Amino acid sequence: MKQIIQDLKSGATILEEVPVPQVKNGYVLIQTSHTLVSLGTERMLVEFGKANLIDKARKEPDRVKQVLDKIKTDGLQPTLEAVFNKLGQPLPLGYCNVGKVVAVGKGVAEFVVGDRVASNGNHAEFVCVPKNLVAKIPDKVSDEEATFTVIGAIGLQGIRLVNPQIGETVVVIGMGLIGLITAELLKANGCTVIGIDLDEQKLAIANQKGILTINPKNGQDPVQGVLDNTNQAGCDAVVITASAKDDGIIHQAAEMSRKRGRIVLVGVIGLHLQRADFYKKELSFQVSCSYGPGRYDEDYENRGHDYPLPYVRWTEKRNFQTILQTLSTGALDVKPLITEIVELENYLQIYGDMRKAGSIASILRFPRDVKQEAVVSVHSKSFENNTGKMGIIGAGNFASSTIVPALKKAKAPIKYIASGQGLTAKILAKKAGAEKATSDYKIILNDPEINTVIITTRHNLHAPMVIESLQAGKNVFVEKPLCLNENELNEICQIYKNAPAGTTLTVGFNRRFSPFANKIKQLSGNGAKNIIATMNAGFAPPEAWVHDLEIGGGRIIGEACHFIDLCSFIADSKVTAVCMTALGVNPQENTDNASIVLQYENGSNAVINYFANGSKSYQKERVEVFSQGQVFILDNWRKLKGYGIKGFSRMTGRMDKGHKNQFKLLADHVRHGGQPLITFDSIVNTTKASFACIESLKNNKWVSIQ
Repeated sequence: MKQIIQDLKSGATILEEVPVPQVKNGYVLIQTSHTLVSLGTERMLVEFGKANLIDKARKEPDRVKQVLDKIKTDGLQPTLEAVFNKLGQPLPLGYCNVGKVVAVGKGVAEFVVGDRVASNGNHAEFVCVPKNLVAKIPDKVSDEEATFTVIGAIGLQGIRLVNPQIGETVVVIGMGLIGLITAELLKANGCTVIGIDLDEQKLAIANQKGILTINPKNGQDPVQGVLDNTNQAGCDAVVITASAKDDGIIHQAAEMSRKRGRIVLVGVIGLHLQRADFYKKELSFQVSCSYGPGRYDEDYENRGHDYPLPYVRWTEKRNFQTILQTLSTGALDVKPLITEIVELENYLQIYGDMRKAGSIASILRFPRDVKQEAVVSVHSKSFENNTGKMGIIGAGNFASSTIVPALKKAKAPIKYIASGQGLTAKILAKKAGAEKATSDYKIILNDPEINTVIITTRHNLHAPMVIESLQAGKNVFVEKPLCLNENELNEICQIYKNAPAGTTLTVGFNRRFSPFANKIKQLSGNGAKNIIATMNAGFAPPEAWVHDLEIGGGRIIGEACHFIDLCSFIADSKVTAVCMTALGVNPQENTDNASIVLQYENGSNAVINYFANGSKSYQKERVEVFSQGQVFILDNWRKLKGYGIKGFSRMTGRMDKGHKNQFKLLADHVRHGGQPLITFDSIVNTTKASFACIESLKNNKWVSIQ
């Protein structure tokens, strides 16, 4: 299928051939008929993509500060690699989609195949959208009209926050697409509406809809104009749908408001508020969040948990339905707003010049006869001296920034990149030099040419995909953690035990492969050691998926397992007992501020401090090892100092957490076979130790590892 994307590195707007996404639980798969191009929002993305690095930096000052902090802790080269990797990930454009349902995921009861629906899907021939962001289209509403659903919901949510009453005067500043729809909905609500804009064409459309208009470009004073139309009392409310950088708009909105008036911001403007403006009139000011309640709520949008109607009357989905209803009754007429309807293949007629005069709403029309191809070819190449090929499942940021570059350097034979949405698979496959991109990972498992499967998905998918891959007779490399609970671990152990001879399972505990870790192990000898490993992990917001115990498993199981493996590698022994304490009087199971104490078979002891409450400007990781009169201090995988070691005092270099060496060894294993990179017993021991951490915290006691 074809999809429109914005390349942030080159600035080009591209019609890319990508695999059709797979329908997921709680989602519907839609074949697109039409989409609406949001000339405001999408123009900002396109212009950002076309800007040079300096201009991009000027537009994102907060990101620049993050980059500078990262340079201080990680060094220049790793930071630049991270920045250019991010810029190398194109953005999918569009969020106003109309089409027919062609597949329904488990847990979806309100849609069936054949339903005409509107959603916030991208400009793509097929889109997979969660059910709470999809609404059925009434029979009286055409596909072209229905493309205004999402844009209309943005304006509607601003109106709901204003809470207009019949007879009130409401000003809409900015008569672009959202502004015109907002003004018409307010008029249908019984309000007197005044529209303000600099574009005479847009104001002419507003006049035709019975909206009073003011054009400052013609010398009209917006504030005085509003006062003159309200007997000098001022308007009851202002909805700002404009996009501008200066603070003048918010000042004018305050000046034209009556005492105790309401101001709601839907657009993007400068927000240097003057206290006097709001103090003397006791004005209220609120920023509207996109389509309405539920926006950016993982439970509502992606898990399909609706808010009870008696308590949250208007969610984003119910706002979609309202817009469609107003279109059906004729209370909202969007036909005069349509500037052009363009075939998908001619998309550059719109994106080539998004500032052309006279454009209000541009619609893309999609072809009807499109095959649902789950695989697309990317590169035609052959690999020398290999007995098998690799397939990578998951195409997220870590796969793009770390795994693929390391595998490319090792000249690994990659046949497939897979991701459920398809687009990320295609982008990463191009970067990796892979033969194919797919949205269906099972194609990888069924391909006899695939020797090894690399799994780099969210944590809850690790165990089932490991099991499926082993059952398919593939070698498996899975990013940490191996799994999230004892039941999953027991099943993996049983499957691995019955796997064909020579099948290997590796977990991405990369730090043991770092030259710094190997130097410590080489020089510290075989005796018992004291190890202290500290990770300044940084704050992760509560809504981050890694905190979700069902999806991410929490940061101890999901991330601190790295350091359990590292300590076991340096100690050259297995964990026998674990004790974990956490920050706070009543620490929670899902903590990311904890100290872990490990006891080992050979008498070694390790303390892992995993903290999320430190400063980002401080180094992220530090390891200290005390053994037989020797001390090793490793700072952030860049500097290793030794004390009391004959012939060794320091080792420095670029940050190296072991990824490159790990994937070089993996590529060699794919070509030539051999022993696993990490013994299965060690992987199981580390996994059990991570589970024991949580058990120890729950029960406030030491936990033995059997």
